[in-house]
Amino acid sequence: MTELEEYQKAKDRVQEIKGFYAHTAMYVLANVALIVLNLATLRKSDGLIWFVWPLIGWGVVLAVHAISVFGIGRFLCKEWEERQIQQELDRRHAQSEDRPTVP
Repeated sequence: MTELEEYQKAKDRVQEIKGFYAHTAMYVLANVALIVLNLATLRKSDGLIWFVWPLIGWGVVLAVHAISVFGIGRFLCKEWEERQIQQELDRRHAQSEDRPTVP
């Protein structure tokens, strides 16, 4: 892989993460506004608390977005597997260096 391709992959990954953070910020801001609106009009709406429904619905969508960016797909991908193998090899190598040699 060329340096330019590596740079583009890294840039794409940063854009994915940035998109998730923007989505999270919108979720928080919009739901705070809905909560305030619901609570401000509580007496007019006969005490009906409805803000939980968009909170839950959008929360599920946000969770799916989080999984697609950080979650299971990334966790169990080929790169993850290769990193885990390398970590295990490094651990075993470090252990063998720590053991005293038996004459």
